[in-house]
Amino acid sequence: MDPLLKWRSAFPILEKKRGYLVNNSLGAMPKKVYDRLHAFADAWANDGVLAWHDWVPQVVQTGNLLAPLIGAPPGSVMMQTNVAQITHMILSCFDWRAPRNKIVATDLNFPSVPYNFFATRGAEAVLAHGDGVTVDPERIIDLIDARTALVSLDLVLFRSSAIVDVKPVIEKAHAVGARVVVDGYQATGAIPIDVTALDCDFFMGGSVKWLCGGPGAGYLYVKPSILTELQPSAVGWWSHKEPFDFEVGEIDYATDIHRFMAGSPGVPALYSASAGYEIINEVGVAAIREKSLRLTQLCIDLADEQGLTVNSPRAPHERGGTVCVDFPGSEAAHHQLIERGFIVDWRPGCGIRISPHFYNSEDELRGAMAELAQLRGA
Repeated sequence: MDPLLKWRSAFPILEKKRGYLVNNSLGAMPKKVYDRLHAFADAWANDGVLAWHDWVPQVVQTGNLLAPLIGAPPGSVMMQTNVAQITHMILSCFDWRAPRNKIVATDLNFPSVPYNFFATRGAEAVLAHGDGVTVDPERIIDLIDARTALVSLDLVLFRSSAIVDVKPVIEKAHAVGARVVVDGYQATGAIPIDVTALDCDFFMGGSVKWLCGGPGAGYLYVKPSILTELQPSAVGWWSHKEPFDFEVGEIDYATDIHRFMAGSPGVPALYSASAGYEIINEVGVAAIREKSLRLTQLCIDLADEQGLTVNSPRAPHERGGTVCVDFPGSEAAHHQLIERGFIVDWRPGCGIRISPHFYNSEDELRGAMAELAQLRGA
């Protein structure tokens, strides 16, 4: 018996679909989100403006629920809305005038992040080129020099689920005085992470995927030792040390993670995100990773039996939680799979992305691959 299958009853969609295998895109909603959002509505309805006394602290309280999942200390994670917003806030900490105005990223980063880089006035963004599945860390390292201000890395690539060896890149960046932001969107909740050991300056992501926390709850970790050195220009009244003084003029920054809070938070998203975070903490990332490696290997084996192209790493230590399979007509086939109750997605350059989580069973995976074989006439 698989002990993690006991969690299936906590996710309503698993009773409605033949196979919910799109956790790289949107994790299944925990049943207790119903109660959490009801509690939010009750607080608003019954307490009105007084509810802010409970709502505002949740930006750090929810971050503290996430912190153990990434190896971060309490009080070092600020909840935000999304990665695009977070990226803009990080960029606002820098002076982009030459000579130190270079940003190094890769052409396999999720597009929201490099969009911000190329749109930043004064910055020179350069991309290390990958092979479509992964990117050699040495290619990134070769681009880092004394002009580099910021290096951006995806820990797990969204197209292929390849894990990038970010540690040597971080070491090179720090050797030349550059900061590093690691995007863990496709990693957090699926693989073990220790931001303290990685020594990254920023770590960001969102709750939509493996965290089962829903949309609108992005997160930003800032390394505590550099927090007070940073002065973001993307700020709001909650970035001030004494927000209720309502001082007008130059900001007196908060001395803790609140300097990265900016404006008023999206409170309902924090209620729903906490439901997912609690479950992932209880299940444990180590147990999730162990099962993920078993299920993704099964997916690769079944794809090989059909002669499909596998566009994800085969080595377990190089693979996140997704297996990408491709063949002529894969885009149309993925729509047919969805119509038949197997929920997956498709991306150009990688094919059908199949992403089992801890609550999925081998039977679901085998069923999806058997359905795919039938669709292909194999």
